Amino acid sequence: MSAYDYDLFTIGAGSGGVRASRMAAMAGARVGIAEEYRVGGTCVIRGCVPKKLLVYAAEFGHAFHEAKGYGWTAQNVSFDWTKLIENKDEEIDRLNGIYIRNLKNAGVDIFETRAVVKGPHTVHLVKEGRDVTAERILIAAGGAPWVDESVPGHELAITSNEAFHLERLPKHVIIAGGGYIAVEFACIFRGLGAEVCLVYRGEDILRYFDRDISVQVHEELKRLGVRVVTQAVFEKIEKLSGDEKRAYLSNGHHIDADLIFWAVGRRPNTAGLGLEEAGVALGRNGAVKVDEWSRSSVPSIFAIGDVTDRVNLTPVAIREGAAFAETEFMGRPTKMDYDFIPKAVFSTPPVGSVGYPEHEARKRFASVDIYKTDFRPMKNTLSGAEHRTLMKLVVDGESDRVVGVHIVGEGAPEMIQCLAIAVKAGVTKRQFDETCALHPTSAEELVLMREKFVPEMKIAP
Repeated sequence: MSAYDYDLFTIGAGSGGVRASRMAAMAGARVGIAEEYRVGGTCVIRGCVPKKLLVYAAEFGHAFHEAKGYGWTAQNVSFDWTKLIENKDEEIDRLNGIYIRNLKNAGVDIFETRAVVKGPHTVHLVKEGRDVTAERILIAAGGAPWVDESVPGHELAITSNEAFHLERLPKHVIIAGGGYIAVEFACIFRGLGAEVCLVYRGEDILRYFDRDISVQVHEELKRLGVRVVTQAVFEKIEKLSGDEKRAYLSNGHHIDADLIFWAVGRRPNTAGLGLEEAGVALGRNGAVKVDEWSRSSVPSIFAIGDVTDRVNLTPVAIREGAAFAETEFMGRPTKMDYDFIPKAVFSTPPVGSVGYPEHEARKRFASVDIYKTDFRPMKNTLSGAEHRTLMKLVVDGESDRVVGVHIVGEGAPEMIQCLAIAVKAGVTKRQFDETCALHPTSAEELVLMREKFVPEMKIAP
C-alpha cells in the first residue's frame, strides 16, 4: 500500500489538468484534483468557449445586413444581450457538468477549494483546512489576465473574466491591447453594435503573427468601423458621471467610454500557490520552469499548460496533460511536439496560421520563397461586404517544403486545421501545385498560387 493518499494530485481542473487526471485514473492511479472556481478552467468557463459563442452572435449581426444582397429582407431585427448571456451561461453549465461527470466516472476525487503546495508530496486544501499527500503533484492552474496596476484608476476597467457577465451591452468600448484577445473582443463588441476603440502600444497588432496577417487584420478592423490607436498606452483612467469613464493616453489625447477593457496579456497563475517555498523554480513572470517531460525542479512536482508559459493554447495543455499521464502512469514515455501548432484568431474575418511567419523563416532557412494572394471572396460580390481574403505560403527554397501557411478570411481556422496536418507531414509546394482545385471555393486559391512574390524594389532618390 502506498504511503501517500494519492498517486497523483492535480491543482487546477482546466482542460489540461482534467485530461491528465482522467487518463491517470483510468490507468489505475488514485487521483485527486482541486479547483477553486469551476471545473472546466479558463477555456470552458471564461475563455475559448463563451468567447466563440459571442463571436457567433456578432456574426449574425453582419449576416442580417449582408443577406439583403441575396434577396432576403429581415424585418424588426433586434438584439437582446441579456438573452445571449443567459443562453451562454446555460451552455457553460452544461459543459461544466460534463467535465465533472467525466472526472467522477474515471474515479477522480474532486475538491472544490483552493489548493496550496506545502512540500514535494503535500498539498493543503484551504477550504477544508487539511493536508493531503501525493506521490506526484501536477500544477495545472492556468493563467490570469494581467492588469497594469501602475495606471491610476486601473480598477475602473474590466478584463476578459468579467466581459462574459456584463449586465448590458456597452455603447462605447475602449480596449487596451493588440493581441488576439483584444482583437477578438473588438470584433465582438463592434459586431453587436457598440462603438469600439483599440489602443495598442506597438506599431502592429497581432505582432506574433506574420507581418502580412497583422497588416490585413488592421485594415479589416478599420473596415469594420473599429478605431485603432497605435503607439499609445493608458496613463490614467478616471470616472465621470454615471457609467462613463475617461482614458487618458500617452499621446496626449483622451477617450470617453462606458466600458474600458484590459487585454494587455496574461500571466501564469502561480501567485500564492506555495511553489517557491516548496523549492519549485519559477521564471521571471512566475511561470513554472519545467523540462521536456513537464517535470519541475522538484522531481515529484510537474506542471502543464499556461502555468508553464510555453505555448499558451488549450489543445497544447491537453496534449501536455496526455503526454504526462502516458509517461508517468501508462509506461509510454511521451514528449509534446511543439512544431507546427495551428493557431487562430476569431476576428472578423478570422485568422488561421500554422508554421513560420516570413520573418522567422528567413532567419531559419537559407532561401525562402513567398506566395500570396489577396482577393474579394465570391460571397461578398452580392452581399456588398468589403472584407477581403489573404492567403500566404512560406516555402523553404532549398527543400520546396511548405513551412508556413497564413490566412485571413472566412473559414480560415477550419482550413488551417486541415492544412496543419499536411504541413506537419512535410508537404511540398509542388504537391500543393499538383492538387486539383475545388471550384468555386476560397480555399482553391491555396493550390493555384504559382507566381513567387517579389517585393517592389525601392529606388533611392
